[in-house]
Amino acid sequence: MTSTFPNISISTERLVLRALDEDDVPALAEMMNDEQVGAWTGVPQPYGEDRARRWITEYAPSERLAGRGLDLAVTEFLTQRLVGVIQLAKTNWYIRSTELSYIIAPWARGEGYASEAALATAQWLFGDQKFERIELRTAADNTASQQVAQKIGCISEGVLRNACIVHVRTEDGTWADMRTDYIVWSLLPEDLEGAGGDLAGDDGFSSWN
Repeated sequence: MTSTFPNISISTERLVLRALDEDDVPALAEMMNDEQVGAWTGVPQPYGEDRARRWITEYAPSERLAGRGLDLAVTEFLTQRLVGVIQLAKTNWYIRSTELSYIIAPWARGEGYASEAALATAQWLFGDQKFERIELRTAADNTASQQVAQKIGCISEGVLRNACIVHVRTEDGTWADMRTDYIVWSLLPEDLEGAGGDLAGDDGFSSWN
């Protein structure tokens, strides 16, 4: 029988991670239309509210129920404003492994929200869900996202050569694909010891599915 992630809420000192809901549609669409999101991820551009609504009402629930993953809204504890999204995907319940990705809104970058949200998710996965491995993938030139992986205790396992597509603006303003390497990171339960001491700083983008 396929296992599934529960509907959960995870709280940190500054954040609440919860299921996406339809009230998040405008903020989610605005966040996904950002230039850096278009450059570093596979999120379609432009990204309209209709696409955000389908993600929240159709894609995210089906991925959770099928056991493939989990999508969480990252919100500020005090303002309840949407600051980002955490995604778990490619989940293997037999080996208790999943791939973690994150996107942070432009206005919220530099506050350490990606690190704080990713660390809280990892602690929940290893503690409550008894997972044994979390994987992250970052584009070779995405140093901000690599800093997030390092801050939460991830270990770099190697490079997948030519395995990643990023995007660059052309002279006519359209997007063009550019091939680069993926850096593969892993996080095991024992890697969390000592992680989270200083989470402030850059926020970036890991691979997005």
